[in-house]
This record gives sequence, C-alpha cells and structure tokens, in this order.
Amino acid sequence: MSEVASISSGILLFAESSMAKLRMEPNKDCVKPIPDGYHTLTPYLVVEDVPKLIDFLKKAFGAKELERTTRPDGTVRHAELRIGDSVVMMAEARGESKPMPCMLYVYTEDTNATYERAIKAGATSLMEPADQFYGDRNAGVKDPVGNSWWLATRMEDVSPNEIQRRSEALSKAGTKA
Repeated sequence: MSEVASISSGILLFAESSMAKLRMEPNKDCVKPIPDGYHTLTPYLVVEDVPKLIDFLKKAFGAKELERTTRPDGTVRHAELRIGDSVVMMAEARGESKPMPCMLYVYTEDTNATYERAIKAGATSLMEPADQFYGDRNAGVKDPVGNSWWLATRMEDVSPNEIQRRSEALSKAGTKA
C-alpha cells in the first residue's frame, strides 16, 4: 500500500470513528432540556386509528403535523401535531399500551366557530357553547376516537374570590355548572 493510500485510509477511518463517536456521544452543552416550541407539559394520546385523529385535529383545530413515524405494518408509532402554540403527541394503541381517552381544554379565539368546525369534522357535541361563571365561554366535543375537547375563549377576567362567590350562588340556586 502506498504512503498516500495509507494516509487516506487512516483519515477515512479517523473520520468514520469521529462521526460514530459524535452520534454516540452528543454534546450535552448544546442540547436544550426543553426543546424550542414545546412546553413543560405535553399531552401524549394513545388511541386506536391515529390517522383518523390527525385528520380530525387538522380540520377542527387547524393542527399542523410536525412528525409521523410509522411501524413496518403501517401503524403510527409516534406523531406530533401543533395546535396553536402547543404540541400534542400521539401513538397507536397496541399491546400493553391500551387506548386511553382523555380530556383536553383548548383556548381558542372563537369558541363558537371552533365548536362548529369540530362538529363538521366528525365530533359529537358534549355541550353547546355557553358563557360560564368563571369567565370563559366554552363548549365540549368528543372526537371520533373518544377524547373530549373542551373549547374556551376568555370573555372576562374573574378573580378567584369572585369565582367562589359565583359558584356558591349557583349551588344555592341548584344550577349545574
């Protein structure tokens, strides 16, 4: 082997070794513990038929798909969507990971319009839009895979003391709220 070939293969081996080391040992000083665009709390939904949920979320809430990883059988191993400023993660139920319906509270600019879009996208109504004693106008829908979504628009800033007062008044009046 010539000296040039020996040097070239040595550089190539060094480069390959360095790249493997970089992949194996990421520089923790450059990695943010909470990635940009994510919040401390991120919902992770385990459902049957993730593509159906993704389609619903896009139509109802204008969700943007960020990522989708599939298994060899075509089921979704992991997906991420952005709704407003929040990320929702999801995966297909299987094995030990059974479907687990949940309830989410979503602030929106217009509860009525969002409720109508959700119904048109295949949701069933849990509660039509109504003003609440705690200052939100809200409505509830159930998506096609069983999760409940409570939609809200803040209409009035109400102090905790006033919320308590209004709650007690509703209780005395026998109103369900």
